[in-house]
Amino acid sequence: MYHFSGSVAQQAAGSTRLLEPQGPGARSGDQEAMLFQRCTWCGTAMYHRLLCPVCQGSDLRTERSAGLGTVRHSTVLHRNTPAARNVSLIEMAEGFVVRGRVMGPPIGVHSGDRVRLSTAEDPVRGEPVFQLVDEPLRAWT
Repeated sequence: MYHFSGSVAQQAAGSTRLLEPQGPGARSGDQEAMLFQRCTWCGTAMYHRLLCPVCQGSDLRTERSAGLGTVRHSTVLHRNTPAARNVSLIEMAEGFVVRGRVMGPPIGVHSGDRVRLSTAEDPVRGEPVFQLVDEPLRAWT
């Protein structure tokens, strides 16, 4: 019986890392960039896919994201961790949505907040970590 191996799919897709240092001579302390795919047929941007979700095309080119985005949805989780953490859906400026964590107090992250990709990466879940671009003014919340 044949069992699907994720490593074979990653090798077929090309690069196995989605967060890589910018430039060929980048050091580990430099800001990291997020890589995403864009369909060469219809132009749809997507994160970590093997096929285009719109046209099912497999001809995807890898591009580098600027790292800026907007929080689409955020929720606070209390399970399996000693402290509360947030899980957010971030809509990136290039048009794709990625799941990640926003640094700071979990209750302080709201839909519509602008975020930037951080140099850190969640070591347990491997998801990108973002930080708020500017502190929101919410005096009444």
